[in-house]
Amino acid sequence: MQIKPAARGMTLLGFLIVLMLFGFFAFIGMRLFPPYAEHHSVSSAMNSLASEPGVGTKSPMEIKRMLDSKLFINYVTLQPDAVSVDRNAQGYVLHVKYDSRGDMIGNLDYLVSFDQTVVLGPAQQ
Repeated sequence: MQIKPAARGMTLLGFLIVLMLFGFFAFIGMRLFPPYAEHHSVSSAMNSLASEPGVGTKSPMEIKRMLDSKLFINYVTLQPDAVSVDRNAQGYVLHVKYDSRGDMIGNLDYLVSFDQTVVLGPAQQ
């Protein structure tokens, strides 16, 4: 009489549970990817603006217009009150703070808040 080795592997039920978990997290990732991709565009535009020569000599309104034109290229629109340009000891500081809201599943929504600050350079006295 020969003894069969113990079966190894995943059952169909276990496989379906793993598949459902993977599907759930993939769905969450697909829903949250667009706001984070938009924030990446905002962050890139802010860093690009900070690296431009002479940006510290511009007025706050000109800095906002320059940022808006960089965001327009990437199809990103922000509310006017989301962008502020202030002056401190290092120069102008560009501050962007906004929220992104969307539908997740049924009546379940998501809210993602972004807040980023970039020092632009020495301000003209």
